[in-house]
Amino acid sequence: MRSPIQPRTIAATALVLASLPASAAFWTLTGDIGVHDPSIIREGSAWYTFSTGQGIQVLRADASGKAWTRAPQIFLTPPSWWKTYVPGQTTNDVWAPDIHNYNGKVWLYYSISSFGKNTSAIGLASATSVGTGRWTDNGLVLRSTTANDYNAIDPNLVIDASGNPWLAFGSFWSGLKITRLSKTTMKPTGSLTSIAKRSAGIEAPSIAYRNGYYYLFASIDKCCQGVNSTYKIIYGRSASITGPYVDKAGKRLLDGGGTVLDTGNTRWKGPGGQDVGDGVLARHAYDATDGGKPKLLINDLAWTVDGWPSY
Repeated sequence: MRSPIQPRTIAATALVLASLPASAAFWTLTGDIGVHDPSIIREGSAWYTFSTGQGIQVLRADASGKAWTRAPQIFLTPPSWWKTYVPGQTTNDVWAPDIHNYNGKVWLYYSISSFGKNTSAIGLASATSVGTGRWTDNGLVLRSTTANDYNAIDPNLVIDASGNPWLAFGSFWSGLKITRLSKTTMKPTGSLTSIAKRSAGIEAPSIAYRNGYYYLFASIDKCCQGVNSTYKIIYGRSASITGPYVDKAGKRLLDGGGTVLDTGNTRWKGPGGQDVGDGVLARHAYDATDGGKPKLLINDLAWTVDGWPSY
């Protein structure tokens, strides 16, 4: 579940990770790094992150990706259609955006909801590039209501090995789902498939393709409680984008499996809301040295010889 907090950041996932760095180097970041649920993308000589917050928060860094400054938010005012599907939403509070390049455009998925409820919706905006800052509102992608057993938040655009777009999403309830998208509208064309669930909750899917496998990263346990958060990142993989995904021990993520990647440390509590793209792992964690504020963490993502992600 995403926290309705104040300004944060942007980004891309599910890229073909053919040549990632051999070490999981931790990036030393400076500047404005306040984020929740970051999604990261590299465009030209700049890095961008989009995150939870008013109107979707955006940060920008130069080619090094180390020094960050805040850029203008995406939505200055809420589109009128939001209240139709999520009448209880806090004005212009947008959760867990996800950004990705596909077919000559930049696609920005995002979610609107009310904390702890599944009356939710995923929306879409598009642009010719992040740098132009000119976004088109593409409207509703999919929604959930109290009649559904899933929650339409935490979207993640995934491009499969054949170049077809898919959307993964989900938080708590019956877990994570995936559906195929139209290449023209970038909206669903088929049914939903369950890819992961867990009795204590699972959310924030991010899927990356590498060397014949789709790797599903997700967040589990409790977020949004500052230094008391127990959020952590898990993963599994599958030869098919629709699963079944299994962890290193062979347990299906549909059966509560998941190998833990990141649990944080004495300073960085509750890491999660992750995004995998452009060879890096981006996520937020709560800074125990600064009152538990959520901040951006980035690492190069390494891989073991037997093909599993390493941190």
